[in-house]
Amino acid sequence: MNIRSAPRTLAAATTALLALGGVAACSDDAAGTDPQRVDVVAAFYPLQFLAERIGGDAVKVTNLAKPGAEPHDLELNPGQVGDVSQAELVVYLKGFQPNVDEAVEQNAGDRAFDVATVQPLRDAAAGGHDHDHGHEGEAGATEEPHAEEEGGGKDPHLWLDPTRLATVGDRLAERLGKADPERAADYTARAAALRTELAKLDADFTTGLKTCQRREIVVSHTAFGYLTERYQLEQIGITGLSPENEPSPQRLAEVIEEARKHKATTIFFETLVSPKVAQTIADQVGAKTAVLDPLEGLSTEGGDYLSVMRTNLQTLRTALSCS
Repeated sequence: MNIRSAPRTLAAATTALLALGGVAACSDDAAGTDPQRVDVVAAFYPLQFLAERIGGDAVKVTNLAKPGAEPHDLELNPGQVGDVSQAELVVYLKGFQPNVDEAVEQNAGDRAFDVATVQPLRDAAAGGHDHDHGHEGEAGATEEPHAEEEGGGKDPHLWLDPTRLATVGDRLAERLGKADPERAADYTARAAALRTELAKLDADFTTGLKTCQRREIVVSHTAFGYLTERYQLEQIGITGLSPENEPSPQRLAEVIEEARKHKATTIFFETLVSPKVAQTIADQVGAKTAVLDPLEGLSTEGGDYLSVMRTNLQTLRTALSCS
């Protein structure tokens, strides 16, 4: 193996941090400590899932976003910056986490793999699904302050389409093979096996959501564009791409009107975001609330991508009265 042969160049800021206090020591799970495995840093959970499934025992994966943490506005501590500096491969999605983007730009160089380059990202309002953007430009409209930070109006949540995630997995296997040529065939084989699992998941979603009484879902924020586009649903977002944004009174009134119009029986909230706004809307329209997980981060309750997605499928089938 030649994964240790290339010299690493650290940015000046990271060098200063190392001199001041020992960056790697600040992390409980620091990268760069196992000479027998490829050290991979994943920016958030779905990328960790891919790296672990495709890398297997040949990789050591460090996730920058810990379980239970909301990853959008992740702030990196010195130890995590050190992880980025030392990793053989950094897997991230440019535009999703500004602080990670900065650390990658300063410290990772050609060791970074931006999954947003695998396929074009969809526009945040593509296909007319994202009703929260339907009044932009009108008087009193609420702008999304994080839109440019999150990819210039592009929707980053590509992992909610299993077919797109499978394609990212194929490209990740290629990058791992370049870092570790002796095990390239193993990475390719594991990516193919994962693609088979994701194809089965995709088929289950297609079949499970084919015949439903409703096709509109009211969600906390518009994270579900890839899912709704893939399975011919329509999302009505209480807020836009950033879950931390507070909806305006006008937006709340619009969502309540939409929910009543479509006879929504369920208002969805997320595991990593407060359910208060969703509950308020549910109370107004006589609906209940339920969790629809965008899988931006893994909750402290555990599970993995496949199990959470299957839970999402059952939740959608119940809420939309699918036969």
